Amino acid sequence: MRFPTLYIPHGGGPWPFVETSFATKEEWAPLEAYLRALVAGLPEKPRALLVISAHWEEPTATLMTSARPPMLYDYSGFPEASYELQWPAPGATDLARRVRGLLEGAGITVLENAQRGYDHGTFIPLMLAVPKADIPVLQLSLLHSLDPEAHLAIGRALAPLRDEGVLIVGSGNSYHNMRGFGKAASTAPSLQFDEWLEASVTLPRAEREARLRDWKSAPAALLCHPREEHLLPLHVVAGAAGDDAGAVPFRCDIMSIRASAVHFG
Repeated sequence: MRFPTLYIPHGGGPWPFVETSFATKEEWAPLEAYLRALVAGLPEKPRALLVISAHWEEPTATLMTSARPPMLYDYSGFPEASYELQWPAPGATDLARRVRGLLEGAGITVLENAQRGYDHGTFIPLMLAVPKADIPVLQLSLLHSLDPEAHLAIGRALAPLRDEGVLIVGSGNSYHNMRGFGKAASTAPSLQFDEWLEASVTLPRAEREARLRDWKSAPAALLCHPREEHLLPLHVVAGAAGDDAGAVPFRCDIMSIRASAVHFG
């Protein structure tokens, strides 16, 4: 089958595996249910996952090539149990070679990192989506330039993977302003941006990519994304979507803001 490409909200910190002070369990419940069904709801089990996490940036596109990636607890201020979570999914070394070939074939320079582990943008949602940790996973970094077109181009180069049993997942958040979470004044801007997001991803490919390149012109764009690292995984999965239509199959209201997922195909 041709796998879809997915842009998912990964929530906050180590939720729902430890208690957090910034939202109730009831508020988190819809997102937790969505993520638990993410892979189980597919017609086939992927042979591998390629994850682009908001929590890894490099000057050059970089692949995580460890056969047994460690855990990277890239958060702070949480209970001790947060730093004992384990998700021992194998790395996807064969996929790394294929991804490198696709990117270099598109003129995109690629580096490798054999020491880096799964950051929380990967292991937290996938502990829900793949609880048995039985699917190989490859992480690909964002570019530190945060250039929208460069991330769309990365996605376009990766599109053939969808016909090779690979599920491409962009892990971020459709709203990410740390100063705005939990504040009533954030609700209206997040809804305005969310409306623009849905209107954009459901357009035909050329119009969709044009709007994503110019995302800073969206209503309340910089109020919702003062820095765009949590949005750019969307650009990668949109680039990989080709002519497939986008849809918003999930949204929730949490910490006074709207969070949405986008699926293509």
